[in-house]
Amino acid sequence: MSSIISVSNLSKSYGSGFKALKGIDLDIKRGEIFGLLGPNGAGKTTLISIICGIVNPSQGSVSIGGHDIIRDYRAARSMIGLVPQELHTDAFESVWATVSFSRGLFGKPKNPAHIEKVLKDLSLWDKKDSKIITLSGGMKRRVMIAKALSHEPQILFLDEPTAGVDVELRKGMWEVVRTLQASGVTIILTTHYIEEAEEMADRIGVINKGEIILIEDKATLMQKLGKKHLTLQLQNKLDAIPETLAVYNLELSADGRAVTYDYDTKGDRTGITSLLSDLRNAGVRISDLDTKQSSLEDIFVSLVRVP
Repeated sequence: MSSIISVSNLSKSYGSGFKALKGIDLDIKRGEIFGLLGPNGAGKTTLISIICGIVNPSQGSVSIGGHDIIRDYRAARSMIGLVPQELHTDAFESVWATVSFSRGLFGKPKNPAHIEKVLKDLSLWDKKDSKIITLSGGMKRRVMIAKALSHEPQILFLDEPTAGVDVELRKGMWEVVRTLQASGVTIILTTHYIEEAEEMADRIGVINKGEIILIEDKATLMQKLGKKHLTLQLQNKLDAIPETLAVYNLELSADGRAVTYDYDTKGDRTGITSLLSDLRNAGVRISDLDTKQSSLEDIFVSLVRVP
């Protein structure tokens, strides 16, 4: 699959000396959903702003569909739709007017049929004559996406698209994103909702302190870094883990009635059989057990944890 966005050795420094980005290399594949994760201040918004031509880089290059964002700004920018984190639109304009106006900003000729399709795809058609101020937060968020799609971009940036949106509307937004991908739009998603990236993204990139620390297919990432947690409920309370079991790095619950064992899902041997045998030999009796797979959130936290 060819790249539609190529970022090479990209850095951004400010007059204060703060380095927001440090030598970023990144390729986004055409037609994928790329999830960009990182804590507050990691550089997500700075990276997006540079790619979209809003902020100038200090070093490095970015090309969009083969167009350099500085030398060929108009062609590059016309390929991009941006849905910012903050809601910015004229509160007293109608939905139809504000979306149509956004199309005109890119020099595109009027195309009522396209605007109608976008509004219908986003379940906004029945609100086309409503003023923005009368809409709910979720509907306003959909209007921002409609504005970003008004000029028929090939790439859509969604910066925290479901911030402040309730769970039901968030899942509705996920369906919208899937529909857009199916139509050929490449989507870059930044989010604080780990489950959103886990649900939606094809690949995951993690940025921390201005550096990309990992880029991986989501499934591969889960397989490579994911662990399973085996929780053993005990028949009798333990005051401490027996020394003979130290090799397993067991974690004893606060009430002393359960121990947790973490094991690598990609390992040839999980060690569970020997653990159960050694528990029995140590006189520790088990009443129940269950396993839990590491979530993307667990992996993310482990990657960005300060040593």
